[in-house]
Amino acid sequence: MNQLTGPIPPELGNLSGVTKLNLQSNRLTGSLPAELGNLENLQELLLDRNKLQGTVPAASNSAFSAKMHGMYASRSNLTGLCRSSRLKVVDVSYNYLVGSIPKCLTNLPNASFQGNCLWDKDVKQRPSTQCGAFPSKSHQVPKSKHRPTEDVPKHQKESKPTWLLAIEIATGITVGSLFLVGLRTAFHRCNSKPAIIIPWKKSTSEKEQLAVYVDSELLKDVNKYSRQELEVACEDFSNIIGSSLDSLVYKGTMKGGPEIAVISLSIKEEHWTGYLELYFQREVADLARLNHDNVGKLLGYCREISPFTRMLVFEYASNGTLHEHLHYGEGSQLSWTRRMRIILGIARGLKYLHAELEPPFTISELNSSAVYLTEDFSPKLVDFESWKTIIARSEKNSGSIGSNGAMCLLPSSVENRHLDIQGNIHAFGILLLEIISGRPPFCKDRGSLIDWAKDYLELPEVMSHIVDPELKHFTYDDLKLICEIISLCIHPDISRRPSMQEISLMLESRIDTSVSIELESSSLAWAELALSS
Repeated sequence: MNQLTGPIPPELGNLSGVTKLNLQSNRLTGSLPAELGNLENLQELLLDRNKLQGTVPAASNSAFSAKMHGMYASRSNLTGLCRSSRLKVVDVSYNYLVGSIPKCLTNLPNASFQGNCLWDKDVKQRPSTQCGAFPSKSHQVPKSKHRPTEDVPKHQKESKPTWLLAIEIATGITVGSLFLVGLRTAFHRCNSKPAIIIPWKKSTSEKEQLAVYVDSELLKDVNKYSRQELEVACEDFSNIIGSSLDSLVYKGTMKGGPEIAVISLSIKEEHWTGYLELYFQREVADLARLNHDNVGKLLGYCREISPFTRMLVFEYASNGTLHEHLHYGEGSQLSWTRRMRIILGIARGLKYLHAELEPPFTISELNSSAVYLTEDFSPKLVDFESWKTIIARSEKNSGSIGSNGAMCLLPSSVENRHLDIQGNIHAFGILLLEIISGRPPFCKDRGSLIDWAKDYLELPEVMSHIVDPELKHFTYDDLKLICEIISLCIHPDISRRPSMQEISLMLESRIDTSVSIELESSSLAWAELALSS
């Protein structure tokens, strides 16, 4: 995560003592050097989220050597990563690698290779539009210099007469005009002014085929970006900072403007329905009304037909996610006082969403990955999983079919965004535990974080065992209060759980995050204060 550029030096293959090599989230280019296979002690190789090209160097020297040695082939006949016998973890995801996944690496999880331009159909790869510069398996150039005449495309052999093209164009214009007239007529027949008109027809599969048009009133105050603008800002959509089954998240910088985070829906145009479009518009309008210092701000959206694009554009918090700092960064950066400030900020953001908005708003998946940190470590809640709510709501079709062959959907007939306040409060309790302990919500060794912490939460004499060992100083009164709030938030009886207004009041009245407290608890804070002044 240092914006390193250029190719990976093959000389790294001479560092025989290396056991872990982490170059992820940079801007490295070129191919993977086969010399990395010389690292006999290498156990972890993390090269994901770069711009690496070429194939994965992990094959035998040649087909000839494989045939000659057969079952007696040794590691000396192998090149690249196949030579690293101790290699257990490899991640080359979100690059531009081509070719196939070597057999010696097929035991690794699919996620290690996703987001590339590989041929493997079982692993989720980049869209073909992003892999256009690289040869794919189905578009290899034949070695022969002479092509048979059958390979010549048909449009080169024969062309349509001019008069036939003229008739086709005239027919197309006529049909298009009639279609537009029909749409306008349907629009005027719908009684409600803000209604969205959806032409109705049945397909051969007897499923609804809907065409939804943008409600200009719904999105009139929301910025609309072009795909070209975002493509330039996000460096050809190569700077991927997050992913899920439903979406990809890119980082970018607008020309003369702010840094942005762009969420792009990973869905094919043929799977996009009228109701998905309708709920996409509603989600954009819902997110656009959020305005709080501790809530990520939606800057706008992108909606284009060719290429098919549905994106949300948020302001970017330059310090990454809370999850990264707790589990992959330097824990010492998050002092006890700084963690308390983050907790207070998250509580303020949730209080705003739950109690100060009408209608209220909840985060789809509240966890440390949904909390982004600014340069001064101020938290911002971002609902990057909102695509899931769009997909879920679109499956419940509402509305009525009129006798005029059109469907009129009133805003009141569209299902509202799913509201799960109790789910957010329970998740907030788990998040508090994750912040003070530095442990993930679940791990293979200890299982659930809540189950592990239950023995410590209510016993003052062992409560300090919960605290992150990275922390050299903490305030016992703060710890006692946080443990009390955690117990209330995760209480199995929902009626016993406090509201975010109550939680926020408890935190604001009893936690002191002033500079004097931090200086009092740690002599290192004096140096930090001197540097920042």
